[in-house]
Amino acid sequence: MKQPLKLALVASTGVFAVVGLVVAPTANAATQNVTVEATVNSTISMTTTSQGTSNKVSFVLNPGASAVESNGLDTITINCNSTNGYTLTVQDVDATTTLVSGANSIAASSNTVGAPATLATNTWGFATPGSPFDATYSTESSSTSATSKWAGMPASGSPFTLKDTATTATNETTDVWYAAKVDSSKPTGTYTDVVVYTATAK
Repeated sequence: MKQPLKLALVASTGVFAVVGLVVAPTANAATQNVTVEATVNSTISMTTTSQGTSNKVSFVLNPGASAVESNGLDTITINCNSTNGYTLTVQDVDATTTLVSGANSIAASSNTVGAPATLATNTWGFATPGSPFDATYSTESSSTSATSKWAGMPASGSPFTLKDTATTATNETTDVWYAAKVDSSKPTGTYTDVVVYTATAK
C-alpha cells in the first residue's frame, strides 16, 4: 500500500529539476561614430595668349612726320579651385624697365598706375581695362591721334595687382595691353623687355 505513494514523489521531484535549468538570454552592444575627412588642397594654373607666340606680345611702329603709337594685347586665363580666390600681379622681371635694342632703348612711361595718362613720345607702358585705366582698349597701329591711358611698368619688387578675387575661378580671363609711342628719332630695331605675371591662390 505504501509503494505507489513513493513513486509519485520521485516523479514530482524530476519535474522540478528540469524547470530549474531554464536561463533567460541577455543582449550587449557597443557603437562608435567615425568621421571620414578628405582635404582638398588649392591648385592654380595660368595660360596666356602670348604663350602661342613664344611668350611675346609684338607690335610694329612706323614713325613718320609725327610720333606714332601702337599696342598689343595679352590675355591671361586662370583656373583656381581655392574658395578664397586668387591674386594676379604684373611687374618687370628686374629693376630695368626700359625696352632695349642693343645700345638703344625706349624708356618706361613716367605715368604711375595711380594716375595713368597718354604716353609721352619715346616711352612705353601697360594698361588693364577698368579703373584707374580706361574702361576699354582697342588695337592701335601707328596711330598719330591715340588718347588711351597707360602707366609705366613697375620694377621687380613692386608688383601691380591686376586682379584680386574671393571665389573659385574657371577659365577666368584678364586682359593686359602694352603700347609704345615713338618718333623718327628712334633708331630702327626690335626693342624688348621681360615682364612677369604671378597668380597666387589664397
